[in-house]
Amino acid sequence: MDSSEVTLLQFAPFESRVDTGFWHKLGSYKLNVLKLDEDAQVIHGYYRNDNAEALSCGFNVDYEAFNSKLNQHPNHFYCTGHLFVKNTVETFKDCDKLELLNRAGIQLWEDIKSGRSIENPYLLTQFLALTFTDLKKYQYYYWFAFPVVKPVEDFRATPSKPIDSLLSNAQIESLLSEYVTVFKNLGMPFFLLKKIDGQSVKLGCLKEWGDFFDEVEIPTVVMCDPSTLHTNPGWPLRNLLILIGTHWKKSGDRVQIICLRDKTREGARSISHSITFTVFIPKILNKLQDIPAFIGWEKNKRQKLGPRMINLSSSLDPTKLSESAVDLNLKLMRWRLMPSLDLEKIAQTKCLLLGAGTLGCNVARCLMGWGIRNISFIDNGKVSYSNPVRQTLYYFDDSIGGGRPKAETASLRLKQINPSINSTGYSISIPMPGHSVSPQDNNVKQDIEKLEQLISCHDAIFLLMDTRESRWLPTVIAKAKNKVIVINAALGFDTFLVMRHGANKGDHSRQQFAVDDSQFEDSSAIIPGADLGCYFCNDVVAPGNSTYDRTLDQQCTVSRPGVSMIASALAVELLISVLQHPFGQYAPAETGIAHPDVSSSSLSPLGLVPHQILESYLQDGFSFLLKAFNSPTYLEDLTGLTKMHEECRTDDIWDLSDAEEEITRQVED
Repeated sequence: MDSSEVTLLQFAPFESRVDTGFWHKLGSYKLNVLKLDEDAQVIHGYYRNDNAEALSCGFNVDYEAFNSKLNQHPNHFYCTGHLFVKNTVETFKDCDKLELLNRAGIQLWEDIKSGRSIENPYLLTQFLALTFTDLKKYQYYYWFAFPVVKPVEDFRATPSKPIDSLLSNAQIESLLSEYVTVFKNLGMPFFLLKKIDGQSVKLGCLKEWGDFFDEVEIPTVVMCDPSTLHTNPGWPLRNLLILIGTHWKKSGDRVQIICLRDKTREGARSISHSITFTVFIPKILNKLQDIPAFIGWEKNKRQKLGPRMINLSSSLDPTKLSESAVDLNLKLMRWRLMPSLDLEKIAQTKCLLLGAGTLGCNVARCLMGWGIRNISFIDNGKVSYSNPVRQTLYYFDDSIGGGRPKAETASLRLKQINPSINSTGYSISIPMPGHSVSPQDNNVKQDIEKLEQLISCHDAIFLLMDTRESRWLPTVIAKAKNKVIVINAALGFDTFLVMRHGANKGDHSRQQFAVDDSQFEDSSAIIPGADLGCYFCNDVVAPGNSTYDRTLDQQCTVSRPGVSMIASALAVELLISVLQHPFGQYAPAETGIAHPDVSSSSLSPLGLVPHQILESYLQDGFSFLLKAFNSPTYLEDLTGLTKMHEECRTDDIWDLSDAEEEITRQVED
């Protein structure tokens, strides 16, 4: 062979091609699995040998990269890699890239020397990926390395030629047939070739080298080549030649290389554009005990050694971006502070807000902040001019022309804030005790039926109305449904009340939801969830018409502006705490007060008022409700309050002071 024909052999380097799906997977993996862990993670990538002409030597990483079991695809040659996810851009920049590459290179060299790469040729094409993911801006910094052993001498070879200069057309067809039926299905990147006669060839695995090339002076090795260049083979050939020079050939020996490129032309598979050349094995080490040098960090688009960055914020669906941004804060909260936080349970909770005023708007916003996706409103009011400054889901335009319906408008605003929210508004009038209705009014019955239906299909109910009596019917219905969590919030001028209603025991025994008193310092401060009362349990007056004969200051809720925000936030936090408890609505309440009767008695001072009302509602239904709406004294008669009031009027109860007796005599005179 004329030495003038031997030239420096150069290899087409890999160019990383990272699919958008990989970045989505990485973001989820970072939040849910890695958290602050910066240790190496095993991922997978692949290259192909059917790339179109003039396409770079691509290395692909996609959404399957994190799968432990890979789906085999035609012409995909899989590689195992190690991913390092840094927590800050500073640690990404300051990371010792040379040390990372050398560590991977030493492992590669050990695999070559030990022969593990002969048994498993995929070990010759391992890779590294160093990344930093800015999940708030959807910017991803990354740098890939494809480690190869650098010999002490350069690779030299004869100029490349078409494959038909080495094999006849019949042998090429034989190679294609053998490759398709055996090696392509295995996804094997390298294999051996031997001519049988002028018509056919035989293929073999690398581990068969000794017997396969018995008495063959110049062996032929086939590489499934990702390169499309007519003169340069792809990057994987470098380590393959090092393996050959380490185990079977010495420096200066020749090896015939076929770069197999499998393409389809005019509807037919063809490998005729594959190339071949003769390579001279270089000197790998100066001394046997030496450790070789390693190279392999990818160049950026400016062809300089450096990382790359991709910004996906402009290409992603804005709705998905919004949803991801909401989830980000919650997931960071979970893996930084509360690992046991069940975000999925929170997100799936369906909330019904009765009242879309100051409390309703603020509660809805807090619920969205917790990632709750299903929020419905009930309110029969309309937006007035005084509302937008304190009710945070309304604008001035909503109050013009008589005002838009509050429930529907609040629902619309939630979707405008977060398009992934599932929200509906219902303009329903809630019948109230002491507010007379006609038995023939079908609208009342329909409203009650709709209210019952909505309460049944939601998991948590918030009572956020203006009047005390408007909370009565939802309280009764929710108690009867026996599954919903009821949270009550009410405002004063500079005071507020936030409470949850007790769960109806129903068919559940108290023992089923018993509290382990040993976990509390003072078990007397614990009340089982089924023993908690409701908004009306501590009041000796039945709900009545509080809207009758009111002055101007009594016609709306007069409250310091900040109070509603505090009460709303606490109401939502209370719901989240209940959702996180293993007993759910049956979660015990810790009063913080040590009292001998707190946990020993399930009775309120007025008796089982809620249970008496509940039984009548379940038995008589709508007819019971009509009596409660139209008769101011019906509920007091039913619960025994009337009798108690009569007993309280007996003369022997009153013990007047001397001054009071004197005033009484003067009045009588």
